[in-house]
Amino acid sequence: MDVSLRGLYFMLTLFLGILFGSIFMLGPVLPLMLLSPAWYRWISNRLIATWLTLPVALLELVFGVKVVITGDGFIPGERSVIIMNHRTRLDWMFLWCYLLRYSYLRLEKICLKAALKAVPAFGWALQVACYIFVQRRWEDDREHIENMLEYFCDIGEPLQLLLFPEGTDLTEYTRARSDDFAEKNGLPKFEYVLHPRTRGFTFIVDTLNKGKNLDAIHDITIAFPQNIAQTERQLILGLFPREIHFHVRRYPASSLPTSPSELNTWCQERWAEKEVRLRHFYAGQPRAFHREGPTRVPPCKTELRVSLIKAVSLLYWSCFIPLCMAGLWLWPMLRVYFLLMVAVYMGQLRLGGGLELLELACHRYWTSVARDRKKKDLLEGKKEG
Repeated sequence: MDVSLRGLYFMLTLFLGILFGSIFMLGPVLPLMLLSPAWYRWISNRLIATWLTLPVALLELVFGVKVVITGDGFIPGERSVIIMNHRTRLDWMFLWCYLLRYSYLRLEKICLKAALKAVPAFGWALQVACYIFVQRRWEDDREHIENMLEYFCDIGEPLQLLLFPEGTDLTEYTRARSDDFAEKNGLPKFEYVLHPRTRGFTFIVDTLNKGKNLDAIHDITIAFPQNIAQTERQLILGLFPREIHFHVRRYPASSLPTSPSELNTWCQERWAEKEVRLRHFYAGQPRAFHREGPTRVPPCKTELRVSLIKAVSLLYWSCFIPLCMAGLWLWPMLRVYFLLMVAVYMGQLRLGGGLELLELACHRYWTSVARDRKKKDLLEGKKEG
């Protein structure tokens, strides 16, 4: 029962944090989107990052999860595509333990399935974070991905985009599907990873390269020696991983193949390397998993700073959540505001398809206004001349 209570505490804290954060922290910023999407994005990224530190703080400070990192790091502020094997449904959350140390959480975006934006509270924050939602139908996704990437390039915010080329997490069912794919395409069968589907990956890398908005690809391999938490249900039951291992390879953009076919082959080769690396790891040879030794690029934060961030995050959210609950209990006007914001989040999704689409539309509008104003000024200048 104690373990179950720990799991419920973890999930409930995350849910209430993201619910109240969406309403009381992100909600007041939403009108800024209509006036200046770039400033709205700058502020929202930093507000979202305050919540992203919460799961890290809970995992490491409260539940004692050990994080082991080897390989390369990020050069602070660089623009990157992050590719990672998808061992569990929760890998995106575990990755924040690495990014807190080696990058800035405010820079990360995730390419994920569109159905998640409809999840109450969680989906609202994902929309405000301006993650890239895909339908898994390439004819629909291609244009949307291109539009989102162009937007990030236009506003000048460094982008670190997390992709799972496998498309889904590793289970017996998905492994069987991956084996079928391997047989049809004359590829070897994998046990510890799924064969990557590379069309989206090659398109994103090619688009960012053409826009001169890519500094590197970070190839991350994640592994769990004990207690692999495959789904949220296992976390609720208190089955947290004891350790999370990351091995990172950084590939400068200048070293990447230029053609889509060569980039496709390059990605497949990285996954073949992951299979070998993970086979050693789960065979009880962690040194082979981390065989390239300590990090060659140092973390952008000291361990002391990371510890302080985690402690402050835990303290902040431990106070913020009860204060929100007390405010809703004591002040009727706050309850009215709460219900109004819930209606706004749910209504805009049904009417407009998501806040990230509204943000993109606002950016296009102000870009067109600026362009028209510039043309008008040029014409007036010619007349005066």
